[in-house]
Amino acid sequence: MAGPGRWLDSPVVQAIGIDIGGTKIAGAVVDDDGVVLAEARVPTVPDGPVIVDAVAAMVGGLAAGRDVAAVGVAAPGFIDDGQSTVYYTPNIPWRNEPLRDVLAARLGLFVTVDNDANAAGWAEYRFGVGRGSRDMTMLTIGTGVGGAIVTRSRLFRGGFGTGAELGHLRVVPDGLPCGCGARGCLEQYGSGRALLRMANELADAGGIGLALAGARERDGALTGAVVGRLIQEGDPGALHALGELGGALGAACASLQAVLDPELFVFGGGVAEAGELLLAPVRDAFRAHLPARGYHPEPAFRVASLGNDAGMVGAADLARVARAAA
Repeated sequence: MAGPGRWLDSPVVQAIGIDIGGTKIAGAVVDDDGVVLAEARVPTVPDGPVIVDAVAAMVGGLAAGRDVAAVGVAAPGFIDDGQSTVYYTPNIPWRNEPLRDVLAARLGLFVTVDNDANAAGWAEYRFGVGRGSRDMTMLTIGTGVGGAIVTRSRLFRGGFGTGAELGHLRVVPDGLPCGCGARGCLEQYGSGRALLRMANELADAGGIGLALAGARERDGALTGAVVGRLIQEGDPGALHALGELGGALGAACASLQAVLDPELFVFGGGVAEAGELLLAPVRDAFRAHLPARGYHPEPAFRVASLGNDAGMVGAADLARVARAAA
């Protein structure tokens, strides 16, 4: 059966999506319905030329025997509007790196480069829980907070390509220092790193943090996996920390609603695996802070559905779209 939007006699268009992460580089051959046909993974070595070599080798292996139309690369950091240059990425020594042209010369294929959160958001919009919407805002809640904005069915990049850095909204005046150089950014209150900080503070205080303190003493340190397990077990301390995190995200979404007015907020990343346990405090805080509540429609809140494949699927589709428009 043909996929949605595909004529019965039209060929499957394959593209390769590469997602460069802090610990691994993941790649996949993706068809035009967002289906992963083949994939590969290698560890990330935080060295620019080594990463280029690894990406080129991965694309070569995935493309062997296939008619690949384009290659999309999702990378962390600031990417220009032309989907070509990495202005800056924190954990890889790329500064104004012409990554698209370097890879295109190596591969002999059409290549685009996008921010990793933009790629994941686009995948959810096209093939995941955002399918059927026109205006969607996604926040990826991992070690930091990433963002993607789709408005009127177009991915928003801003005037210079570095828009939608939602993790760097200032939500607490003169708040905690952020790695970006500012203070009080959402990333310091609504990320996986923030959840661990709050869990450790509760462990230090005792009371509802006793189970957190016990887990820390037993394992030597609290980890995201440990806190996640305690959340699922209903531990009061872990749920309190998650509620604080959800409150920060919900308040930020209320401000974003006033500016962007999306139909849908989508939450991805490891922390979003908590599902409704995260969404409930997000909704409560959103409603408490929403301007003119009751006088206009309110958005839906959902957890992303594509998991770790989102970056690869989105990067591949964005490359396919760009090639068709070229």
